[in-house]
Amino acid sequence: MKQIQPKKLFYTSCLSLIVTAMTFAIRARIMSLWGTDFTLSNEQVGIIAGTAFWGFTLAQIIGGPLVDVVGMKKILYVAFFGHIAGVVLTIFSLSFWPLFLGTLLIGIANGSVEAACNPLVATIYSGEKTKMLNRFHMWFPGGNVIGGLVAYFMIDQLALSWQWLMGILLVPIALYGYFFSSAKFPETERVSSGVSYGDMLKACVGPLFIFMVLCMFLTAATELGTSQWIDTLLKQVGVSAILVFVFINGIMAIGRLFAGPVVHRLNPAGMLLFSAIFAAIGLYWLSNASGYVTFAAAFVFAIGVCYFWPTMLGFVSEYIPKTGAIGLNIMGGAGMLSVAVILPFMGNWYDNNKAKALQAGADAATAELQAGRDTLTTVMIMPIILIVAFAILFFVYRNKSKVNLHAETQTA
Repeated sequence: MKQIQPKKLFYTSCLSLIVTAMTFAIRARIMSLWGTDFTLSNEQVGIIAGTAFWGFTLAQIIGGPLVDVVGMKKILYVAFFGHIAGVVLTIFSLSFWPLFLGTLLIGIANGSVEAACNPLVATIYSGEKTKMLNRFHMWFPGGNVIGGLVAYFMIDQLALSWQWLMGILLVPIALYGYFFSSAKFPETERVSSGVSYGDMLKACVGPLFIFMVLCMFLTAATELGTSQWIDTLLKQVGVSAILVFVFINGIMAIGRLFAGPVVHRLNPAGMLLFSAIFAAIGLYWLSNASGYVTFAAAFVFAIGVCYFWPTMLGFVSEYIPKTGAIGLNIMGGAGMLSVAVILPFMGNWYDNNKAKALQAGADAATAELQAGRDTLTTVMIMPIILIVAFAILFFVYRNKSKVNLHAETQTA
């Protein structure tokens, strides 16, 4: 009889998240190539890229409630087959709609990974959720680094086609599919603790949870909206935009690896306030930086967005535990939904800003530089709003225990 092996489950979860992240990194590099190859506007490319986030949201909305019913392993089978089908369809795409569908399937697969793996990590490490969710999510920026470097060498150095770059994904997909298929999975924490489905749903309509969902819209859009458009936004700053992308994600991976001491010192609410402040400063600096100074600005931005996603999940899992797998998947779905919405807007802002610069007499390179800077300035509004929101959260809840906070949430 198979035994549950927490380390095997955790490491394979990390591998599946690396695949998810690599799809983001590779897409960030080849979005501009799609525009050229298929004669698409930046808004159309943004719609295609946004489809990955719609698919992610769809998977989390459907997969979240099903995790407790069908088990985490079956949801990960959906992820495996979705990744295979999405990558193959993307490779053989010849126009807008096949790209759209292939990106949608990859998004559904990515969402299925998070739908299963977030509650899996929270279950096998129930005593240190925020710390281990940060370590798990370390592999999102870690996978972005891997994907970004692979994209840089295959596209920028070896001049291979983007189709070959997409094909690389099939190797880690096959590996995580094999390891998960041979593993035994535990019941989710909600099932094992005896919390009813009704109690879980009730917990998901509490005021604190709704507040966190609204904040998730802004944290995810700040981090992932910027990263998906980074190759375009920083095209003319004088350094390789994809290397800036790799640098940002490298800093994020290191920060999440050592999240434990930061959580202990600041607590989750303090971490979120700290993150919002640094994200706003980083975006402002990026909107004015050029040359190698761009890496310094990127460092500040990376420190800001580093803890956003896993700490939002960790806060909900620790302080509102009855929300269970559904709560984590609502949070993840809200985050990806916000990115799906923001990406076409960012593409449209960039196109309009570039058109204005050209009308003002700027040459093409200068217009692209100014368009990127103006778009980053607009994005900066989101972390500024978060500074206010997280300051309120921090000062209201900093002296309240998780037990008392949970009780207040359930009786509100």
